[in-house]
Amino acid sequence: MSDSPRDQLAIQLAEAVAEALRVDLTHQENALLVVSGGSTPVPFFTALAAYELPWARVQVTLADERWVAEDAVDSNARLVREHLLQGPASAARFVPLTSDDPTPEQGAAAVAERVARLAWPASVVILGMGSDGHTASLFPDSRELELALATDAPALAVRTPSQPQPRITLSADRLHQARRHVLHITGGDKRDVLARALSGDDVRELPIRAFLACPLATYWAP
Repeated sequence: MSDSPRDQLAIQLAEAVAEALRVDLTHQENALLVVSGGSTPVPFFTALAAYELPWARVQVTLADERWVAEDAVDSNARLVREHLLQGPASAARFVPLTSDDPTPEQGAAAVAERVARLAWPASVVILGMGSDGHTASLFPDSRELELALATDAPALAVRTPSQPQPRITLSADRLHQARRHVLHITGGDKRDVLARALSGDDVRELPIRAFLACPLATYWAP
């Protein structure tokens, strides 16, 4: 791994998450880590995977997922398997957010049931953020946004005009159920979006606002 600011940030985040899992596993049987997809977390996944932890007692799931096959190029599950479930971390139990159903609407109930059985509250929920202020699959232009912000269901199907594939996302309520929340972002544009989010309170405009009072530890690099 290089010495770029983004890689250094990934190393710092991996250290913090590894310590959180280690601490929680001293007083509970299993610990849950909720991660996000995209390109930003890849160096973090690689760094975390190398830690010697009781990985067999760690559950890993996603904040959201595209409703695609697990081996599809744009599958978050594939990203996690290729970059996080390696080396020592290959012993972790990964719980995907998709099923064999043709649509997320058909699969959502089974996925929600699977998610509900995990070791909540999560040790850490790691969120990303898009330039439109979305986090997980809580998109400002999604017709399911109000439901995703209000429901106590663990997961729900989401369709968004700006996104080509239907998705499934953990609800805001479920994402709030964590001991620690992290926002992992890079680039000046994301910093500007976060600054805008902090200066207002309309969650429908910038859904990341639903988590700004968590408290939320922000890991940012240029």
